[in-house]
Amino acid sequence: MGRVTTRRRVVRVVEGVPGARPDTLTVEEPLEIRVGGKPLTITMRTPGHDFDLAAGFLVGEGVSRSAKDIHSIRYCAGATTDGANTYNVLDVVLADGVAPPDASLERNFYTTSSCGLCGKASLDAVRTTATWPVDGDDLAITPSTVAELPGRLRTAQLVFDRTGGLHAAGLFSADGELLCLREDVGRHNAVDKVVGWAARDGRLPLSGTVLMVSGRASFELVQKAVMAGIPLMAAVSAPSSLAVDLAAELGLTLVGFLRGTSMNVYTRPDRLGFS
Repeated sequence: MGRVTTRRRVVRVVEGVPGARPDTLTVEEPLEIRVGGKPLTITMRTPGHDFDLAAGFLVGEGVSRSAKDIHSIRYCAGATTDGANTYNVLDVVLADGVAPPDASLERNFYTTSSCGLCGKASLDAVRTTATWPVDGDDLAITPSTVAELPGRLRTAQLVFDRTGGLHAAGLFSADGELLCLREDVGRHNAVDKVVGWAARDGRLPLSGTVLMVSGRASFELVQKAVMAGIPLMAAVSAPSSLAVDLAAELGLTLVGFLRGTSMNVYTRPDRLGFS
């Protein structure tokens, strides 16, 4: 497996005075995901929990709905010309009877760490049909519990403490218990790793849970939450207009600008006790 962090020499300037020192950086490397030996996508990610990343990615695409839909996931040997294994290429073998990804939903073979949807053929193709509708989820959570989530997420970000350069996604219960946390250089990768953990552990759908993300709330993150059956997503920063539109359309509660006791509830405020 690749390293999560690496060290580089930097010149640190404090009050105009330079000095040499080592600095810890977050590792960013490509991961190629294949399905049945056929290349599907390449994403830039932080190594670690790669099987969860692949499984969560397939849940978001509507390919996989349970642990039984995936027969196996393995790293591909001989990923380089000299036969070495880089641990940057993995192959997912679907279970018998599970349809492969629709070619119309394939990425243009590359996504960056900042964008989970680059290369989608059209907006309509992105609106993946949800397996578990969230509009009827009876989740009830107090505003005070929601307000505590960013702090609990930040406390659990061990790699961020060393690098300051990672996004995080955390899955919480309605009473604020942290169920799973994943860090990655990409927002969408962190969410995929959380969803993939749940998928491989047989926990889907994630009814009655909350997804907390460290950055902004984008369209693709709302879609990934809905595809996993999560009824509430909260972000410390702003949502996009398309994220709010999709959340309203599908019945997801979307919270943004969650800082201290303040927050904006953009959709379905009834789950927090507001009319």
